Formats: sequence, structure tokens, C-alpha cells
Amino acid sequence: MGLFSSMNTASSGLTAQRLRLDVISDNIANVDTTRTTEGGPYRRSRVIMSPRAEKPDWKSHFLPKALESDIGKGVRVVKIEKDMREKLRPVYDPTHPDAIMSGPEAGYVMFPNVNIVSEMVDMIDASRAYEANVSVINGARSMFQRALEIGR
Repeated sequence: MGLFSSMNTASSGLTAQRLRLDVISDNIANVDTTRTTEGGPYRRSRVIMSPRAEKPDWKSHFLPKALESDIGKGVRVVKIEKDMREKLRPVYDPTHPDAIMSGPEAGYVMFPNVNIVSEMVDMIDASRAYEANVSVINGARSMFQRALEIGR
């Protein structure tokens, strides 16, 4: 275990949660966007994370068992994907420029699949995770400072 491994783990969490907060704020900003450059209404974005697994290139028989596990290496963002699971929200407004002109859904406008309540819950979750990682870094820093004071 390295001296700064807890700080490295927490810093990877800080980076991932900050990106998650950015994606959530983008979702909230586009809650009423009915037309995008790709065509169609905006689709909710999600951040997909996974544990960071950095195995050494070499294998030593003298390597402690604690260093062989994947626990404590941090998190990484795998991708940001569009949420295609949830249906778009139809709203009847025949005067809207993006209203469907013909067919059984005539007069309806398809709005994004962004739910403000779930986005706010995700935002609270991400900000609490960010705060937890900050407290880990602050705790490690205070332990390092106390260790230096003992050495004096």
C-alpha cells in the first residue's frame, strides 16, 4: 500500500462525481429541448462507472496479499450514454413548431425523458459522494500532518 493510495482513491471519486454532476446539470438544462442537432428531442444522459483495476505488469512472490486485491484502487468513468430505456414524454400542443403533423399522434410534441425529481435525487447523491471523498482527503491530510509533528 502506498502512502498516498487513500488520496488517489478519493481523488478518482472526486473526478467521477464532478463529471456526474456536470451530466446531471446538462440533463436539467435540457428538460424542455425538443430539437437537437442529432434530430428529435434531447435524451437523458447517464454516467457509467466501474472500479479501477490497475494490475501490475509483473508478478512477485513477495508481494503482500493486500496489494493483490482490486479493493481500494478507485473508480473510473467507463462512458456517458444516452438513456434509451425511458419513453419520451408526449404533450399535446398543436401550435408548437415541433408538433407531429399527421398520424395517430398528430398535435403531440415529444419532450425529453428527463424527470426533474430523479435528476435532483441523483444530484444530491453525487454531491454527498463528492463530500465524502473530500472528507477522506482531509482526514488523510490531517493524519500526515500529525505524523510529521510526531517526527519533530
